[in-house]
Amino acid sequence: MDKRRIIYETEKLVFSKLEEEGSGHDWWHIERVRKLSLVIAKEEGADIFVVELAALLHDLIDDKLPDQMRLTSAEVKEFLRRYSIDSSIIEKVDLIIQTISFRKKIPSDQLSLEAKVVQDADRLDAIGAIGIARTFAFAGSRGNVIYDPISVKRTDAIWHFYEKLLLLKDKMNTRAGKKLAKERHDFLESFLTQFYAEWPSE
Repeated sequence: MDKRRIIYETEKLVFSKLEEEGSGHDWWHIERVRKLSLVIAKEEGADIFVVELAALLHDLIDDKLPDQMRLTSAEVKEFLRRYSIDSSIIEKVDLIIQTISFRKKIPSDQLSLEAKVVQDADRLDAIGAIGIARTFAFAGSRGNVIYDPISVKRTDAIWHFYEKLLLLKDKMNTRAGKKLAKERHDFLESFLTQFYAEWPSE
């Protein structure tokens, strides 16, 4: 099994699918998550190969992607089988990409160490300055406004801070993830303070 070739071919697949994705789940999100995952994996003693593969593939089955960009779990596994990857590794990667989503609400104690690592990296990319940029990109891609203080049905970008982003710091799994999350979380709070200061009062 040529791990370097497998990573290279996986990079090509993901790049070809997500190069033009416009909601914040593009190739550069994947690349940031991959790099963060590797940093955390080394500190936590996780399987580097499994982590890197899962980080590269983690968004390809997400239903937030348009149909032409998305793959099924079966298609991802079929892709990996082309490179004679051990079936146990394929199953580990598949389980990670199926379980780490915030919406799945899988308890941390039910995740493998590698899943915890990739989930932390993915969540880190959802907070801090980059997380804020991605939040507004996603809102715009869905036709949602920046802020709507009077709507009962909150779909604006600022509401997303409260329904998800501000919760992530306390949901980190690893020591490394928790350490990296603090500064990014503090930036979210500073941003909101400034945002409300600039929003015209009645």
